[in-house]
Amino acid sequence: MAIELRSTKEIALMREAGRVVAETLALLRERARPGVSTAELDAVAFESARKHGATPSFLGYRGYPASVCASINDEIVHGIPKSDRVLAEGDIVSLDFGAVLRGYHGDSAITVGVGKISPEAERLLVVTEEALHKGLARALAGGHLTDISAAIQEHAEAAGFGVVRKYVGHGIGRSMHEKPEVPNFGPAGRGPRLRSGMVLAIEPMVNIGSYDTIELADGWTVTTVDGSLSAHFEHTVAITTVGPEILTLV
Repeated sequence: MAIELRSTKEIALMREAGRVVAETLALLRERARPGVSTAELDAVAFESARKHGATPSFLGYRGYPASVCASINDEIVHGIPKSDRVLAEGDIVSLDFGAVLRGYHGDSAITVGVGKISPEAERLLVVTEEALHKGLARALAGGHLTDISAAIQEHAEAAGFGVVRKYVGHGIGRSMHEKPEVPNFGPAGRGPRLRSGMVLAIEPMVNIGSYDTIELADGWTVTTVDGSLSAHFEHTVAITTVGPEILTLV
């Protein structure tokens, strides 16, 4: 399948979907407190999407049973919300949410500290979000796809962290996952040329320890092999003639 280029009108629609995602994640950030279950956060996400006339992108996707992915501590991605998964002081929780509105998707993720977190965890969150923005800054028409990848990897590894290899970003539009895949590692100057109208979901997943991963028996939750903490940040970005435009902002 070829890489889709989106029109100005389509990008405007994706901006609307992205705003729903951003507002929902802002709510989830506020609610992620000690004693709150991830099932409660999932209910907040579902109601927020419904209030905006949108549908959660993840709910039912390949059988996924929830509206948000809520991954705690050593869980990297795809953690399934549950009533008995209760946040505790010092946890970090990655919240990944997508919404489809008027036929177009937005997708974003944040990692939030629950109460007071360790300096090590705080540094992981800061570096991972910085790595995302390093990648976003390289989403430039005329460049190569892996310019994004290299910028992310260089920043995360300079801090001594491991960049997850197995799970990557992606194109996005009328489907949640479209071409191309967007790795968070690799040398710059490779892959397809970036063109105005491409829309990408860029999403570094960074571990304090090894980048190796394991999928749990539930068929969804992915954790670090060594039990180290993991953080995940993501934005949907449109490549334009005047530079990258983040679509998942309030």
